[in-house]
Amino acid sequence: MQVLIDFCNPHATDAALRCAFDAPLQVLVAHTHAQVKPVLDAVDALSQQGLWCVGYVRYEAAPAFDAAFAVHDTDGPLVWFGVYAQPLPWPEDDTSHDADTRAQWHSTLSRADFDTHMAQIHQAIAAGEFYQVNFTAALHGAFTGEPLTLFNRLQRAQPNGYAAFMDTGFEQVLSVSPELFFDWQPGPTGQSGRILTRPMKGTAPRGNTSAEDDALVKALLASPKERAENVMIVDLLRNDVSRIAEPFSVQVPSLFTVQTLPTVFQMVSDVTARTRPGTSLTDVFAALFPCGSITGAPKVQAMHAIKTLEIQARGIYCGAIGVVRPGGHATFNVAIRTVTLRGNAASCGIGSGITFDATAQAEWQEWQHKRGFLDRASEAFELLETLRLENGVYINLIVHLARLSRAARHFGYVFDEVCVRKPLDALTAEALAAPTTAWRVRLLLNANGEPHVEKFILNQPIAPVNIALAATHFEEAHSEFTRFKTTRRAHYEAFAPTDPSVFDTLLYNAAGELTECTRGNIALLLDGRWVTPPLHCGLLDGVGREMCLKEGRLVEAVVRVADLPRVQALAFVNSLRGWLDARLV
Repeated sequence: MQVLIDFCNPHATDAALRCAFDAPLQVLVAHTHAQVKPVLDAVDALSQQGLWCVGYVRYEAAPAFDAAFAVHDTDGPLVWFGVYAQPLPWPEDDTSHDADTRAQWHSTLSRADFDTHMAQIHQAIAAGEFYQVNFTAALHGAFTGEPLTLFNRLQRAQPNGYAAFMDTGFEQVLSVSPELFFDWQPGPTGQSGRILTRPMKGTAPRGNTSAEDDALVKALLASPKERAENVMIVDLLRNDVSRIAEPFSVQVPSLFTVQTLPTVFQMVSDVTARTRPGTSLTDVFAALFPCGSITGAPKVQAMHAIKTLEIQARGIYCGAIGVVRPGGHATFNVAIRTVTLRGNAASCGIGSGITFDATAQAEWQEWQHKRGFLDRASEAFELLETLRLENGVYINLIVHLARLSRAARHFGYVFDEVCVRKPLDALTAEALAAPTTAWRVRLLLNANGEPHVEKFILNQPIAPVNIALAATHFEEAHSEFTRFKTTRRAHYEAFAPTDPSVFDTLLYNAAGELTECTRGNIALLLDGRWVTPPLHCGLLDGVGREMCLKEGRLVEAVVRVADLPRVQALAFVNSLRGWLDARLV
């Protein structure tokens, strides 16, 4: 029954809580609604005795606090807590199972069904049934490998939040939630305590560049829809917190703060209060649970709608996972970005808050952005740079290393340039023994920052090379595995030419904009100037492309498939092969 807790400090005044627990002194479990409050009372009492309690409260425990809350039946414990004498050091990462650990995901909700549910929600809002509802659906997956390995990957994909790993024996819970439910510090006997809640509402995707990121943040902060969504939940939390607060102590010290996550921006606000003397952990849950950010407003009506719209129990997803320290200091997350494993079966919920002005297309896209952390963690991959080694010199090495550093920073991989250069330098000495040969060198870097290289004789094709237009649009154009070069290339390989006379395939996005080839960038002579698609169309920032832009040989311009008949000439461009004249076949 191993448990790991890695919670950032919500007040930014103390160190994060990062520790492990094992061999519980006892396990507290509630299987029925009648048992939920007694278990929380026991957790409260044991923490006052100097013990640590770590566990979860499942979403379906909600009727224990208010019989008006509607939920599905669930097959797992409503509450589970392990009780421990003291925390242990965080274990060292074991990467031996990395390559063998993977999960393949599929959604339980089709796009057509999603659109139908969106229409139903809009009708209910128009009828005055509720203002907002948080609609979710489960992703299911076939899992192989080690749960802890997957958790480590999930943390790299979604760092600096309220992460927890729990192996209860019945199931493994892997949560990397970025959302704080509450941080509550009870006061001494007869004195008030203090509570902080930090609801998360309002989402925008990450951009391809820092300039795009800045523009997306500004748009998020200015969006009436996103701000209204956040305010609705802040008002709900203010009302919930007031049930346990001293009069006039509820405050909103921070409104519309944007948190930067690897795949999305999220808008958060703070609601604080002084809690009344004598408030218990059970009182806190009774006032706040479930968190309004994952129900909607008003809470009772939204939860009835959720039960009608969603076909199965949410489980630990949208519940709360946390730790109660000796003395009663309790910190719980909102269990979003949370994977549950039972044997080889995996599940993970994805959802969003729906208001009257939400559109099906925008919300569907938001779901795809939110699941980015899951897609990133589901399979091992290395960062990749492909270099040309000729006469003992790597072409554009500094630029390649700079791009590798950016990718490492994005994915949370360790990058040490001195370490990375060592195998490259060793290979240079070896290559000098055959100075007339040009080499294709693959530089790979794993998550721990360990580099290795592979070399192959470079066979340069005879220009002009044949380029074929893809038969369908490239769905992964805006994926982070397109923006950054890694060994995860199945989305490119699906477009690899099968005709040996064709050198590469020219891709285009869903909007009909040209992007790149599967192994390099594209240059097009159009209206008398050489152009290449800009990064926002969805492509890799190739080193050869970057050098051509700096030299003024290329300029950026959006080119559509419909523009191809006007193109006067083509070229394939990358750092490995340089500029290859091409023709479209």
